[in-house]
Amino acid sequence: MAELAQFEELARQLSAVGAVKRDLARILPHECPSGSAAVLTLLGRHGSMRMSKLAELLAVDMSVTSRHVAHVAERGWIERSPDPADKRSRILHLTPTGEATLQDLSRRSTELLTERLSDWTDEEVDQLIRLMTRLRASFGDCRATAPPPRSAVGTAPAQGSPKATAGSTLVSAARAPTPVLDALEPTTRTPA
Repeated sequence: MAELAQFEELARQLSAVGAVKRDLARILPHECPSGSAAVLTLLGRHGSMRMSKLAELLAVDMSVTSRHVAHVAERGWIERSPDPADKRSRILHLTPTGEATLQDLSRRSTELLTERLSDWTDEEVDQLIRLMTRLRASFGDCRATAPPPRSAVGTAPAQGSPKATAGSTLVSAARAPTPVLDALEPTTRTPA
């Protein structure tokens, strides 16, 4: 297991990830604040869903989710249709315009990362992906309401949770074209 000083340095380095997230937020078009980008990204990754599920995935209050949904719906990026199982609920769907916007956001993210990591080797980028995937798996789904149970720090992951081994890459089966965008804080900028 790593020493305490290593974990302290890791905490400092992780706090610096905020600068990366801010740069990614700066490349978003003015009409698509980070909360809207998060909505599009989650619908792209998980498909159509109820607003309550979206609020859970965003890990924000339903009123905040409603504002983000209203913003993207006004721009024609999503549609809200009645839920056949419960007429009081709405199902959110990406529109073709929303899919095109999502592709544009993905392109912007990819171009920024390509520029900023131009002096990195393919192996270094692969290693970063592998380690960040493993870090995320160690914390469980950051958007879940409760962390996975662990008996003690440094023990193996809970039964059924993903485990990364040396040289392995954990990849979600349902991957949206914009994996970077879900790292953005959904409430960084609220729609006007």
